[in-house]
Amino acid sequence: MTSAVIEQRDRFRIGRVLGDSFAVIGRNFILCFGVALVFLGLPRFLIKFTAWKWLAGLEQHAPQRMVFAVAAGLIAMVLAAVLQAALVRVAIEDLNGKRPATRDCIGTALSVLLPAIGISLLTTLGAALGLLLLIVPGIILFLRWSAAAPVLVQERRGVFASMARSSDLTEGSRWALLGLWVIVIVAASAMELVMARILPAVGAIAALSLDALDTTLIYMLSSILPAVSYVELRRVKEGASVDELAEIFS
Repeated sequence: MTSAVIEQRDRFRIGRVLGDSFAVIGRNFILCFGVALVFLGLPRFLIKFTAWKWLAGLEQHAPQRMVFAVAAGLIAMVLAAVLQAALVRVAIEDLNGKRPATRDCIGTALSVLLPAIGISLLTTLGAALGLLLLIVPGIILFLRWSAAAPVLVQERRGVFASMARSSDLTEGSRWALLGLWVIVIVAASAMELVMARILPAVGAIAALSLDALDTTLIYMLSSILPAVSYVELRRVKEGASVDELAEIFS
């Protein structure tokens, strides 16, 4: 019996991660969607609406356009870091059999905001540089660091320690992680293709709204997925239960 249990948990299972991710979202859809809408969907709508209304008259004012683009990018980065950390907390709490609370999830996210931004910057820049150089190194770096944000939120390690811990956890499971993210990227791309056909046929406000909704749903899943993957990786590498993961916050 013991050997069977060990064999079951010694391999990263894409189907289980996807199933658990959708189950977490299904049990907490209002919370997940609401947080994603507040921290991503609405800001994206407002930024694009402002760009549409304001930047159209600034064709000859490159400095103002640049300032707006930089400010919008910084705001989006900070809000995305809060959102991902909050949804990581939602996933871990749910998988531990608890009912996630909005205040607790956002409070946890705010408490790790600065290191979360640091991880986001370093992992994005590192993976982007790798992609620019030879493509494959960028993919490898993305997979190595894909669990860094959940490690930060759940284990309260520093930026570099979280990235190193993620690299250790993902070792031996990166092909499976690649398959998982390929599935997600293909599904997201299909949604984008559908939107590309719909948006030109509707008005500007409706197009901006649908774009914000589409992005909210995609980012909601892509934020929950690393947290569920982290739990799966802990099971694979260490045989850790979700109960043990939650002890940090007990």
